[in-house]
Amino acid sequence: MKFRTHWARLALAFSVCLGSITVAHAQSDPVVLTITAPAAAPPVTASFNMKLIKSLPQRTFVTKTPWYKDPVKFTGPLLRDVLAAAKVKGQSVSAIALDDYQAKIPFSDATDYDVILAHQMDGKTLTPKDKGPLFVVYPYDSKPELQAVRFYERSIWQLKALRVE
Repeated sequence: MKFRTHWARLALAFSVCLGSITVAHAQSDPVVLTITAPAAAPPVTASFNMKLIKSLPQRTFVTKTPWYKDPVKFTGPLLRDVLAAAKVKGQSVSAIALDDYQAKIPFSDATDYDVILAHQMDGKTLTPKDKGPLFVVYPYDSKPELQAVRFYERSIWQLKALRVE
């Protein structure tokens, strides 16, 4: 009996060690964005790590913002490409930040404007300390109508989720 107990403990210790290795490996490229469409048939949930976000076609533009004194260069995939990769459509998108702040974005903004999910600002990777990991950014300087409070309010930073309705 002692023999089995000893080996059972060793097996448990070994599996715990393997589990921690697996967890550490999974954390090396964690999910940074979850997209849900609960009303879709069937309901959709898609998870994106940064590698997947960066594998989509990237867009870069320089624009003035109300948050920075000088124009800023942003890089990331178009919102419409991210939504297409998740295979979701709807009327609106609720963008949710790490602190659970939410902004409602009309789905048409993704097609009407070149909105990006920026993961870089001025060539540097965004972190939660500087509005990352993802920041919804409109090309404000491209059209006069984008220089309005309603679009600035939709520009959520520290984005963690999109809920399509």
